[in-house]
Amino acid sequence: MKAVILAGGTGTRLMPLTKVTNKHLLPVGDKPMIFHSLEKVAESGIKDVLIVTGIDHMGDIVRLIGSGADFGLSVTYRVQDKPDGIAGALNLAKDFAGNEKFLVVLADNIFRSSIKDYVRKFSSAKSGSCMLLLKESENPQRFGVATVLDGSIKKIVEKPRNPESNLCVTGIYFFDSAVFDKISKIQPSARGELEISDVNQMFVEEGNCLYDILDGWWTDAGTLLSYNNACQLSWELSCKG
Repeated sequence: MKAVILAGGTGTRLMPLTKVTNKHLLPVGDKPMIFHSLEKVAESGIKDVLIVTGIDHMGDIVRLIGSGADFGLSVTYRVQDKPDGIAGALNLAKDFAGNEKFLVVLADNIFRSSIKDYVRKFSSAKSGSCMLLLKESENPQRFGVATVLDGSIKKIVEKPRNPESNLCVTGIYFFDSAVFDKISKIQPSARGELEISDVNQMFVEEGNCLYDILDGWWTDAGTLLSYNNACQLSWELSCKG
């Protein structure tokens, strides 16, 4: 299995911190934000990693991470030259992924649990399926929200005003090459982006969307409030370690 780390976006919700740098280079605890994703991927046993980032700070990310050897990884890079959403960024991984199953991590996701068991679980999943890691959230309206009934996801809605549940779709996904055909079929949302929730909903409608509940604490670091929370949780973890 391979891994794709998505580290694009403009980071406007973290201004002015992101005025001169990519948000994924900001410190979270005792390390740059993107190191958290790299370490989780390395711990899972995956070796081949693609990092997708934007034009403005690509050089900074490459200088920081290089070949990935410091993490025991082999890292390659692709540039997302227009802000067309998570699914748009993921589409750049088509050649890299080939026919293999792969893990996708949004680089502003900070979490405690190892993902090794989830990698193992999806490695035996049938072809053409996906797997999403869900987590209860106090503010589910900020995320894609999953409605789960009788052990299956019945619906995913992106940033609903009135969420049907508090189970948000974390930025940790598992796919195979079937995802790229689905990306080709969706249209940009009102935000002008290709929404990953629209892609995931297609898997749901086919009955091919698996899920699990992510163990331990999890937060994104995409807003000033959640970024502060991520820093506090990370410092607590590093101090205990």
